[in-house]
Amino acid sequence: MGNLRAVSGVDFNGYGFLGKGGKLKLEGFLNELPDLAFFHSNSNNFTESVPDVNFITKIRFLYELDLSNNKLTGPFPKQVLQAKNLTFLDLRFNNYAGPIPADVFKLDVQVIFLNNNNFEQNIPDSIDKTPALYLTFANNKFTGPIPRSIGFGNTSNNLLEVLFLNNKLSGCLPYEIGQLKKITLFDASKNLITGPIPQSFACLNKIEILNFANNLLYGDVPELVCKLPNLQSLTLSSNYITEVGPECRKLIKKGRLDVRNNCILDLPNQRSKEVCADFFKKNPRDCLQNKWMFYLPCRKQFVYDTQANQLSDGRQLFDSSDDDDDDEPDSTRRSSSSRPVSYAALTPNGL
Repeated sequence: MGNLRAVSGVDFNGYGFLGKGGKLKLEGFLNELPDLAFFHSNSNNFTESVPDVNFITKIRFLYELDLSNNKLTGPFPKQVLQAKNLTFLDLRFNNYAGPIPADVFKLDVQVIFLNNNNFEQNIPDSIDKTPALYLTFANNKFTGPIPRSIGFGNTSNNLLEVLFLNNKLSGCLPYEIGQLKKITLFDASKNLITGPIPQSFACLNKIEILNFANNLLYGDVPELVCKLPNLQSLTLSSNYITEVGPECRKLIKKGRLDVRNNCILDLPNQRSKEVCADFFKKNPRDCLQNKWMFYLPCRKQFVYDTQANQLSDGRQLFDSSDDDDDDEPDSTRRSSSSRPVSYAALTPNGL
């Protein structure tokens, strides 16, 4: 490797490299290229894990690391936490397991893709520290609640898309999600999340896609959420929702709200009365006792009338005073034909 010391970038994406005896180690690639700025190796057969902790300090300029869709194993490679200039971290579609370290959210990155591994335990509360625009935790084994801290710090001001889908997350939906000022996509489908949809979601005025299908949600769908200005898709199928109001029914007719397989008596394609009764008998609705489920952070007030078209002071929820960026173009809104970045990460070579 001595003649390759001036290499500043490596793109092995899609090469399908195989090693001797079925083993292809990263050692000998990464740790021998001190001037490396980016290393892309999607869809190969690298095994084991990242070289020892000292290698990354030798690669001073590394800003993109893509190890996706390989055969890497072991715990989260903490070595990458030493990459101080990293802006892109992609570890998806491997066999990493165990918890993710809290310090991963201290990396000054724009992208963290961890989906399709075997990561488990709670998602660290330090999630609010990340400046990342895109986060994918999908298709792992994470447990515990969605961290309340997600609605504070850097994530509150920067996060555009996040995928929690297909894990084992539980607990009530935190009202702090409603404080994500720039979020356009939030998908936590296929989990064990319970409780009502917080009124705070009506503050997500840039949201385009909300998906909480296949959970244990109950209560009604807040009318103010159904009036969100940029909402294109609200998926709540296979929960235990009991009521939708006039504004939400308009979205059903437009094909933008999916509430199939719930407990709404006057709508078709719902669960049986027996199944619904059994759920409510066995599951205490403790989340409803939390007053913050009715809090609107963008108005700093509580709203208990979930069918309200206006707030108690008579103003529409969103007007010219709601958003400091109203005079600027909405750069986060995508065209109807474009695919969200984080959803593209759900296929092995989708980026």
